Amino acid sequence: MTENVMNEAVKGEAAMTNEHNGVADLRAVINGREVAFREGETVLEAARREGVFIETLCEFAEMGHRPGTCRMCLVEVTPVEGDAFVATSCDTVLRAGWRVETKTAKIRRMQKLQLELLMADHCQDCARCSRHGACELQSAGMRLGLRAPARIHFRPKAAERRYDDSRRALVFDGSRCVRCLRCVEACRKVAGQSALTLNGVGTSAAIGFGPVGMKWAESSRCVACGQCTLVCPTGALSEKDQGDVLLDWIEDPAVTTVVQTAPAVRVQLGEAFGLPPGTNVEGRITAALKALGVDFVMDTRWSADVTIMEEGTEVLAKLKADREAGRRGTYFTSCCPGWVNYVELSAPELTPNLSSTRSPQAIFGALSKTYLPQKKGLDAKAIRTIAIMPCTAKKEEAARPTLVREAGVQDTDLVLTTREFAAVLRRAGIDLAQMPEVPYDSPFMSASSGAGALFGATGGVMEAAVRTMRAVTGVDDKTWRPAFEAVRGMDGIKEAEVELPGVGVIRIAVVHGLANVKTVVEAVKRGESRWDFVEVMACPGGCVGGGGAGRGQRTPRAALPSRLQGIWKIDAEAPIRASHENPDVRRLYEDFLGEPGSHLAHDLLHCEYRDRRAAPNPPSAEQLFRTVELTGY
Repeated sequence: MTENVMNEAVKGEAAMTNEHNGVADLRAVINGREVAFREGETVLEAARREGVFIETLCEFAEMGHRPGTCRMCLVEVTPVEGDAFVATSCDTVLRAGWRVETKTAKIRRMQKLQLELLMADHCQDCARCSRHGACELQSAGMRLGLRAPARIHFRPKAAERRYDDSRRALVFDGSRCVRCLRCVEACRKVAGQSALTLNGVGTSAAIGFGPVGMKWAESSRCVACGQCTLVCPTGALSEKDQGDVLLDWIEDPAVTTVVQTAPAVRVQLGEAFGLPPGTNVEGRITAALKALGVDFVMDTRWSADVTIMEEGTEVLAKLKADREAGRRGTYFTSCCPGWVNYVELSAPELTPNLSSTRSPQAIFGALSKTYLPQKKGLDAKAIRTIAIMPCTAKKEEAARPTLVREAGVQDTDLVLTTREFAAVLRRAGIDLAQMPEVPYDSPFMSASSGAGALFGATGGVMEAAVRTMRAVTGVDDKTWRPAFEAVRGMDGIKEAEVELPGVGVIRIAVVHGLANVKTVVEAVKRGESRWDFVEVMACPGGCVGGGGAGRGQRTPRAALPSRLQGIWKIDAEAPIRASHENPDVRRLYEDFLGEPGSHLAHDLLHCEYRDRRAAPNPPSAEQLFRTVELTGY
């Protein structure tokens, strides 16, 4: 029902209000109980606040997404005047005096019929689905009592929809898509990319990646952040599962497996095993990997400390040169592969502004094939380096041509997301919650600082960098050890000023969520930037909100505050708080690299970037005709 029709239906309704704390509370009745609500609230919002459950599927409150497309959230409404009607509660604004029923026999029959329609047009091979056991469509079926196969007699379209696994990181299975449009919303509101589209109409409507027929790998906008996979209610969007590769390597006696675990994973993974969000399961992860049979388990925090030594040296040199030349340059961190993808695809003119320092994952990969064999007397060719990451874009980063030093041999051989790793543990019958605490192997590639842990949180790379940059330029320890609150928290863009002896005051910024970065990028392009050093993370909250994290139903962001607190707690309790204080990082330079920015360090720990912006490519006549055929326009 449209807004205009609803307005007509309730014309002349009683304005039943109650003044409370200066705000006019409207009154309505839901399931026989009077409830208070505010102007503009939907039926669903008011019902949820009152603890009344209404079945939903397409709606996603965290993004304000309520398209009403699935028709599952039906309710019966009796207005003050006019006839009763059935409405979708997610996009129907509640009116004073309405009587709403959410669970009548009529509503239950209509919901079940709608679910049968959805199921009849949906792949029902659930055992092979990435969301098996955590599928919102399955859950709706159980709640509505759907037992028999769908009875709708029409030719289903699910089998005809596309399957696209052209990307290294992500998979789209159109046969499992319910066209809720959550992924399209997330791509716009969270990633700010509009890489996902809806092509066609009716039962021919399908998620696309640009013009009709374009493969996902050909997208000039997708940065592989994976935020779409966090909101998909079914198994239509998922990471490319490579858990079997890890298990095969563990079983192969000719392979030496080296696993690195990212800072954010230790405060995410426990959720999949019933532990509270933010619980630090670092030692249990090591125990679980050892139980699987991994040879070496090491910490990405160590290579994060190395990142700070390289990036801090690089940026400090550039800032000093700018000050001496009387100019201002804006330099960006380069740890986030989603952000690097964004620059190469959408703003390649900014590649000179990116730090050339590799990400901690890539730095660890390079040193695991060079420094580790030297220290342990291992055959470098037998080593397989596996990264457990909160990020889908890390899968694509590992295969970047500029991070492959030998033809066909990646420094980081395999990347598993937090979700994939949880699945591997469940397959092995390992309950992480019951595992003991076991320390990392080989301290010389695992000892780390609190600053290294901060890489998992928005603002963490900047805070870690500032600690070391201030210390090496002569600031007394006591002034940089406390938490740098200015760069912490969930504000989309955070700013501060920092005094660096020998350089002066620099202005820094921290951005998380690519939808927020365009303000900064456009200012730099126009030559109007007021910032000297900027940290960008593609995902909300930084890595703790990465696209490879565990996904609950409807509330992927609910755990972010607890995960951030978990990261900050690790830092606060760390005996070493700054990267330059890490004795094993110092040993790396003394025994192997020489000094930050040395020739060997630059060869192993830095990289180049490419201009991947797609040239304008007007659609052919055939493509235009195909678009007309599918959309009707």
